[in-house]
Amino acid sequence: MIAEIPSVAIDKVNIWNNTSLIHDEVLASRLGLIPIQICPDWLAWYNEAGPVTYDSEGNPESKFNSSNTVEFSLQVKCERNPDAPKDCKDPNILYQHATVYASDLKYVPHGDQPSFMNPAPTVSNPDIIVAKLRPGQEITLSAYAILGIGADHAKFSPVATASYRMLPVIDIIGEPIKGDLAKKFQKCFPSGVVGINSKGEAYIADARKDTVSREVLRHEEFNGRVKLGRRRDHFIFNIESTGAMQPDEIFVKSVKHLQNKAEELLSYDLATST
Repeated sequence: MIAEIPSVAIDKVNIWNNTSLIHDEVLASRLGLIPIQICPDWLAWYNEAGPVTYDSEGNPESKFNSSNTVEFSLQVKCERNPDAPKDCKDPNILYQHATVYASDLKYVPHGDQPSFMNPAPTVSNPDIIVAKLRPGQEITLSAYAILGIGADHAKFSPVATASYRMLPVIDIIGEPIKGDLAKKFQKCFPSGVVGINSKGEAYIADARKDTVSREVLRHEEFNGRVKLGRRRDHFIFNIESTGAMQPDEIFVKSVKHLQNKAEELLSYDLATST
């Protein structure tokens, strides 16, 4: 998920005018880290090392095209707000466009992109701050987003964090745990893991919520009364998406990718390898 599931991110930036305090290379880096909400299946892979093609006049053609690239434009200029109160000190009121947000990136369609890019590509979080300006300062640029994977650069990773754990198993052994002991047993686990029925007996309500702290094993009164384990064929995934794709989509794509790698390995002939 982190390293091999492709997503789209800004990779090339043409800065036509930048009079802000942010250096061009820093600005380009910040733009690259803004998650772009677009289906990665819509784009072909951009091959920078591919052969150079020429137009009818003999000029080299750009390797960016409508099939492998999505273009965004940004044009913002900060000006004084003529309607601002004289005693106001808030820059957001004193100035217009004092803060450049990710929402200021505008998608520029090319070729037949509008026919299959629906909904149109956009930033996943419009409130990301790109830069701050003061009157007279402006930024004008063109940004080009391409397909990539996290193994090449972290900006292409569709997840912020991704982890998994095995399903906890908790078994009460022998006689039921009752009364005050049941309440103490309940406090050894996170809320919702252990319940107490009408008879005052402890029971396992939801082992999935257990964090496997093993606190219960510290108490001698529960020695031999409980068995802790994990199901080795049941995995719980926690996926935090950057917003480029939905978490369930990332998971499905990662499973398919793992399956393809396994099939490729099975089809590999070790006898003919050198």
